[in-house]
Amino acid sequence: MLKQIEGSRAVAEAVALCRPEVICAYPISPQTHIVEALGEMVKAGALTDCEFINVESEFAAMSVAIGASATGARSYTATASQGLLYMVEAVYNASGLGLPIVMTVANRAIGAPINIWNDHSDALSQRD
Repeated sequence: MLKQIEGSRAVAEAVALCRPEVICAYPISPQTHIVEALGEMVKAGALTDCEFINVESEFAAMSVAIGASATGARSYTATASQGLLYMVEAVYNASGLGLPIVMTVANRAIGAPINIWNDHSDALSQRD
């Protein structure tokens, strides 16, 4: 059945189909709707055997994902813009440890004091 839904909801439904066991989230626009939808699915029981952990920062989100993945759990998080830059130390740790962690980067410009426009400067900063 075809249906029309908002893009963030489509990402959340795709993530749910992968049956994550740990979702660690710190809401930052524009990815907030993704983790909100996943949180609703966990609370409603539509996403079973999944722990939703609302953390205090993006660095904490990746740190929780690292710990969960290291124990063998399917781990997921999402971020954007300065949030990705804030968690970069932990991203390199996850990569160096070879841990399978799925992360959505909802691309948003990096700019001061704030920029809400879409571009790929956040993701490209981590390309190499």
